[in-house]
Amino acid sequence: MTSLPPSRKTVVLALAALAIAVSGLSHVAAAASPEGKTTVSVSLPTEPLLVQINQVALERRGPKLAIVEYTGDADAGRYTVLRDGKAVKQGELKPLPAFDAWGAGKRYYSVDFSDAEQAGRYQVDVRIGKRRALSAPVPVPVRDNAVFATTGAQLLGYFKRSRHTDAADRDLPIFKTERRVDAWGGWQDAGGDKGKYLSHLGYANYFNPQQASMAAWVLAYGADTRKALFAAHGLQAQVEDEAFWGADYLHRILDEEGYFYTTVFDQWGTPGAQRMVTGYEGAAGTYTTLYRSAFRAGGGMAIAALARASMLAKSSGRHGEFDGARYLADAERAYAHLRKFNPQYCADGKENIIDDYTALMALVELRNATGQARYLDDARERAANLIARQQADGGFVSDGGRRPYYHAAEAGLPVISLSAYADIEPEPARRQRALDAIGSALKHELAITRAVANPYGYARQRFQLTRDGKAEGEALEGFFIPHRNETGYWWQGESARLASLSAAMIVGGRKLAGESVAGYGLPADRAAYAQDQLDWTLGRNPYGMSMLYGFGRKNPPTVLESAGEMFVGGISNGITGAVGSDTGAGIAFAPGPDSEQWRWVEQWIPHTTWMLFAVMAMSGEETR
Repeated sequence: MTSLPPSRKTVVLALAALAIAVSGLSHVAAAASPEGKTTVSVSLPTEPLLVQINQVALERRGPKLAIVEYTGDADAGRYTVLRDGKAVKQGELKPLPAFDAWGAGKRYYSVDFSDAEQAGRYQVDVRIGKRRALSAPVPVPVRDNAVFATTGAQLLGYFKRSRHTDAADRDLPIFKTERRVDAWGGWQDAGGDKGKYLSHLGYANYFNPQQASMAAWVLAYGADTRKALFAAHGLQAQVEDEAFWGADYLHRILDEEGYFYTTVFDQWGTPGAQRMVTGYEGAAGTYTTLYRSAFRAGGGMAIAALARASMLAKSSGRHGEFDGARYLADAERAYAHLRKFNPQYCADGKENIIDDYTALMALVELRNATGQARYLDDARERAANLIARQQADGGFVSDGGRRPYYHAAEAGLPVISLSAYADIEPEPARRQRALDAIGSALKHELAITRAVANPYGYARQRFQLTRDGKAEGEALEGFFIPHRNETGYWWQGESARLASLSAAMIVGGRKLAGESVAGYGLPADRAAYAQDQLDWTLGRNPYGMSMLYGFGRKNPPTVLESAGEMFVGGISNGITGAVGSDTGAGIAFAPGPDSEQWRWVEQWIPHTTWMLFAVMAMSGEETR
């Protein structure tokens, strides 16, 4: 995340958080510090028998799974699935392969009740020996589009609550220039960070996440292609308003030369730091001149967002402060500029995989908005570049060598970009090459995730460690991103990454031939993978905690001085590998109290952005 590096904050817990009570957080310890402040520490639950489940909503036609953790000698046990308090299914617990990567001494079992499609509120009751445990109750009835129906309004509301409206941003300096510009609007990046980012971590080259520009695109895309879904829940005007809010901000931060400003930054609110348009580097937040957005630094998705906003303006008859023609002219001008100058805006002077897939998204939307053949021609080139980075087993490399592609916020975006390209490609052979690449990539995701015992189905990844800022050594595999990486300090929970992979499995999987037997238009293995990633964020994880604030039985604690405000509809960073593990092995969540707790607790705009996109995808096919 962009905010609150370890040297900058102390920890305070505000226990009066919405939808959370200390009595419900059996594994959150609160204590008074010597200064009289309340601190917090979160550890794994220690109960001998636990039943973890999605605590938010269950889809009628989707996979439904509970995971049982048991510390004891007995092997056999039984489960009962309850609907509205009455037993509807019973059976023997299914033992899962031995797993000790997150702590020794536990046995794992699964309860699959995917066939429970009748409306009602579900809960899972488990008995092993003399022990008995109940899962959290799922608070809403099983139904179609259950997650969207339950969370959609608040996911959208998160963006409005995150709007940045300080008038001072209408007159900001640009670092190391005499110029001042209007950069008003947009969204604050995180709970504890009122900075605004198209992307950050550009100095590390392979870590750029798509932030405000991705949010603007998801909102515009959803408003334009999923009108029936949003309208059915009374949300169409709201999503249009937020999409145009994002597009208006992108217009303001498009420089007259044709590049976007990457960040509006004040060193995470450090007293005395000047707020300005700037780049920054490292945990100290050192200002740099890397403020011109390359494709990978948010420029590509900003172009895509503006192009889609122009289509939304045309189809809806509405717009923001600026009109649809202005949005499209901005998108075309920005693309023409980056097509010529993009490598100059990359920290290392050369493009990598993130430039390819974000530029491809820009080109798909320009083609959709204009119908011009030149954008299809360029899209073909970018798609070919991206496919050329794919290895024989379906995984991607980030560079021209052997560094594996892994990303803490958008690991599913390569597949999503190829899926978008396949929709505009009229030549069968070219389209088939894209589909083959999608199929290979999804096969890789399933294979690497299943290569080891993995009771929760958490998406695993391939990576290299670094030395002196450069990747070196053999390619490794693990659950969480490595802590020793090119950024020098940045690692955090991966809620956005999981939602992006869920969306990729659904969007990409629907492009491929296969028998749809498990919901979402997917075969069973793909549907299960997509569900596993969202369920982790929504409470089916070892901490039994829903990272979506305001939903579920347990939410992350509020840690004001380290992680800032908590908004309903916001999603916390989430669970990581153990502190002190270079490779990200082990497991941890907010093990403070200390200034590092933002890594787990803080809300960040990509998490809600990707959850909204994944839930939209889960809710059926878009219209065009």
